Amino acid sequence: MAQVKNSYETVMLISNTLGDEGIAAMVERFKGIIEQNATIDNIDEWGKRRLAYPINDESEGYYVLVDFTSDPTFPAELDRLYKITDGVLRTLIIKKEA
Repeated sequence: MAQVKNSYETVMLISNTLGDEGIAAMVERFKGIIEQNATIDNIDEWGKRRLAYPINDESEGYYVLVDFTSDPTFPAELDRLYKITDGVLRTLIIKKEA
């Protein structure tokens, strides 16, 4: 039986305190994790943006949007990895409707 694949969208907000190299390394790291477990459809780096309210005393963050297709179990694992990674301020994973 063919495995079910769903479309997802994830946004990560990365801390500016990592510096440009640290941010680039973090983006590459998560890109690699997603590529190992899913098919990346699109990556859109929004770059540094001012936050609506301070998070951990930071007023700016680096936003990255990734559209990917994976089996239904992967987003939970991705969310777990986000939560245990220093430098990730906020994340959101949304299942897109077909």
